[in-house]
Amino acid sequence: MQTHFTEEQLRDPGTARANEILRSCVHCGFCTATCPTYQVLGDELDSPRGRIYLMKDMLENDRVPDARTVKHVDRCLSCLACMTTCPSGVHYMHLVDHARDYIERRYKRPLSDRALRWVLARILPYPTRFRLAMLGAKLARPFKGWMPDARLRAMLEMAPRQIPPVSRNDDPQSFAPQGARRMRVALMTGCAQKALNTDINDATIRLLRRLGCEVVVAEGAGCCGALTHHMGKTSEAHETAAKNIRAWTREMDGAGLDAVVINTSGCGTTVKDYGHMFRADALAEDAKRVSEIALDVSELLMRLDLPEGTDQGLTVAYHAACSLQHGQKIKTFPKDLLKRAGFTVVEPADSHLCCGSAGTYNLMQPEISAKLKTRKVRTLEAKAPDVIAAGNIGCMMQIGSGTAVPVVHTVELLDWASGGPVPPALSGRDNSASTVPILR
Repeated sequence: MQTHFTEEQLRDPGTARANEILRSCVHCGFCTATCPTYQVLGDELDSPRGRIYLMKDMLENDRVPDARTVKHVDRCLSCLACMTTCPSGVHYMHLVDHARDYIERRYKRPLSDRALRWVLARILPYPTRFRLAMLGAKLARPFKGWMPDARLRAMLEMAPRQIPPVSRNDDPQSFAPQGARRMRVALMTGCAQKALNTDINDATIRLLRRLGCEVVVAEGAGCCGALTHHMGKTSEAHETAAKNIRAWTREMDGAGLDAVVINTSGCGTTVKDYGHMFRADALAEDAKRVSEIALDVSELLMRLDLPEGTDQGLTVAYHAACSLQHGQKIKTFPKDLLKRAGFTVVEPADSHLCCGSAGTYNLMQPEISAKLKTRKVRTLEAKAPDVIAAGNIGCMMQIGSGTAVPVVHTVELLDWASGGPVPPALSGRDNSASTVPILR
């Protein structure tokens, strides 16, 4: 694609990167075949190719974003299926992130939009605030029919019916390995996950300790910054990300780290991109160091050689989170691990398509999100599974709100198969209301 940015425009690192990405696009349209919003809406401007034209025009002409451009950019899930499909290697993620930052700085949204985005940015990355908000949503749920805004109704519907207790394992501390130490790893405990489901981090710690890892929850680490980053709130995203970088580099320069392990794939995609996010910052070198040792929990478990299990007698429908299969290009590891642990693994049709969660997307674009959820649940249930497994808390909440089939994190099943407790979702309790099990 031919571009016409000026030398002055190209002095901005974000614009220079956008120029590189735009020039790699050859207009082929392969991306439209795997774009969930194009599948649902059928509008060229709701496909990656259409959005690229809109973003190019906006950035190249240095103009104030118009409502039409903002609408179509906002409708992008950032599922990154287009990056998996693209034969030219167009790095759509960096382009749309830059466009969102540009829009956030130059476009005045309607008051209701500004208010919603402000609330989400001030609540979701903070577990205590999130818990209080969920309590309020639980009390307000009976009145959701009176809510004039579909987005407010979606927020009430997505809130778990029971709020899990605070896990003591999320506090800064170190967990000794069982037996000889093979690795020392920092676990990213996250933000929303700590409020929505405490079982995931607990199961991860148990499993990694059992496999010989010393697991560290670093002082000062928290939200990865993805939730605000994808809303274009770059300074807020960088502020929280910088805390993680400093927390983990302290550990790296102290007792040392073999990996930063992440069990929420949306966070993992962002942390692995810290090197790019901070490329023009004083933290550039440290950010790069962190990105280089960041691993999804499935990547780490493959290195640790999980022992083979016996037949568990359960059929697991594996949902591939977009941030894992498209963002991090991890497609087989979770399935391989589940099979190795003794589960029968099946995959739904069109497994490359998003479930509609996408961070805050299901709250800001509830109608499109609901259509994608219905499609995803239908294809999962068609496999008649005993349980659905995923590697991202957002997907788990989204799918779980539309099916009676238990939904658990992949690591919960692996922990159970290797000596841990039965996942609460499989023991007759609500997945979001488990008590904190004692680490083994």
